[in-house]
Amino acid sequence: MSFMLKPYHAPDFDALGLAGAADARLAAAPRDGVAPEGYHAMSIFPEYFRAEGRWLLAEESRMDCVPVWTEGKIAVVEPRRLKAGDRVFVGRTEDGSEGIYVHAHGFDAVEEAAQTFAFRQGGHGKVVWVMGPAFSFDYDARNAFSRLIAGGYVHALLAGNALATHDLEGAYLGTALGQDIYTQEHRFNGHYNHLDTINRVRYHGSIRQFIQAEGIDNGIIYSCEKYGVPYVLGGSIRDDGPLPEVYGNVYAAQDAMRDQIRSATTVICMATTLHSIATGNMTPSFRVLPDGTVRKVYFYCVDISEFTVNKLTDRGSLTTRGIVTNAQDFIVNIAKGLGV
Repeated sequence: MSFMLKPYHAPDFDALGLAGAADARLAAAPRDGVAPEGYHAMSIFPEYFRAEGRWLLAEESRMDCVPVWTEGKIAVVEPRRLKAGDRVFVGRTEDGSEGIYVHAHGFDAVEEAAQTFAFRQGGHGKVVWVMGPAFSFDYDARNAFSRLIAGGYVHALLAGNALATHDLEGAYLGTALGQDIYTQEHRFNGHYNHLDTINRVRYHGSIRQFIQAEGIDNGIIYSCEKYGVPYVLGGSIRDDGPLPEVYGNVYAAQDAMRDQIRSATTVICMATTLHSIATGNMTPSFRVLPDGTVRKVYFYCVDISEFTVNKLTDRGSLTTRGIVTNAQDFIVNIAKGLGV
């Protein structure tokens, strides 16, 4: 069955009896980083606000952010970025009665093809992958994802220090945490290998310089560098090293991740709980294209643990499609199915 993008149906405000609704209320932020009482918090769904007699869609929505009226447009802003005096929409109802309408059913037409994991060849938009370190421990999974990068199916990668460290360790020393990535055998003193890799990368000053100087010719991060795929490495309090490119400031990492998610049309999270939840929190269920078309964002969570899949849904990412399976086998089968 061929894939068809699910069409978006904008709300009919006349039919809803909201054509003449009052404008939504605005209140000034009392100080930097503080929202006014009664502020409206955004969801993952398309949201419309009545302003200056018109219903307007907040085009770059992000969950838990606040809508701000500025220069005749609706900006969606993280609360920490608010400035004193910003005009914030207030109101906690979502049925249009306060000039705020959350359109949760814009993509409701049932489409069988969309219920199955699938890539859209010849126009699949921007595919962002969110990955845990498990892939760097397995020779076949690591190679399969590298082939997906080479084949043009990866447009951005979000991960942590561990994925990049152990992937580079695999390319540099043939191990991940000292364990052979092919035979799974432990090497003598292998527990030093990831530290030695980090140390060598830091010696060269950057991942790119390390790859060039050490003749690295394989792996996930190598492929990202080779094919110009951007990657964001968000740091953790438990990180070793870390690698030079790892964001040590959590808010800087959040901003960098959002920069990639902002234009994503498909997001695939695999084998990582915290990065999956973080990405889910910043990914709306829709995207407004440059021509004004509203299209669905497809979001998948692949994990061997039901906990991760369920936790992502519990956090509010209600449009996530969960796939409970071994993520390493999953990526190998995806690569085979795509013929890369």
